Amino acid sequence: MSWNGRFFEDFTVGDVYEHPLGRTVLPVDNSWFTLLTQNTAPLHFDAHYASQTEWGKPLVDSTFTLALVTGQSVTDVSQNVMANLGWDEVRLPAPVFEGDTIYSQSEVLEVRESRSRPNVGVVTVFTQGYNQDGVVVISFKRTLLVYKREHAPANSRPRPRS
Repeated sequence: MSWNGRFFEDFTVGDVYEHPLGRTVLPVDNSWFTLLTQNTAPLHFDAHYASQTEWGKPLVDSTFTLALVTGQSVTDVSQNVMANLGWDEVRLPAPVFEGDTIYSQSEVLEVRESRSRPNVGVVTVFTQGYNQDGVVVISFKRTLLVYKREHAPANSRPRPRS
């Protein structure tokens, strides 16, 4: 049987999930992300410009880092999400560079019933992303609505025909 993610009932305050996948940031990731988001800061895509900064090379767009680390957490935190409610206290204590490999983990901070929706509960996690050297490059709190097991949409897929 395959992993179907956690439902609201599966979260316990204090649990820590080390998300299973790391990801190396490629130069193309940074270029494409800045183009897709219309980020015109040359620090992210102009190597000559970036060479004149204190970093000496392009920085990875911080919103890419936020998206990557959020994505890494899905298998453990939001596979059964109804909705994200917000990202709070986003911090970027160290830069990310092309070629860095990013890993992440999340700790469950709060689990409570929704006051307005009986089919979901509210879960808040604290997530950290860190590089190959263990240096934390991003942290944030994320609050989401997670389906209760008996109310989740069916996650069925067609079976191959014989």
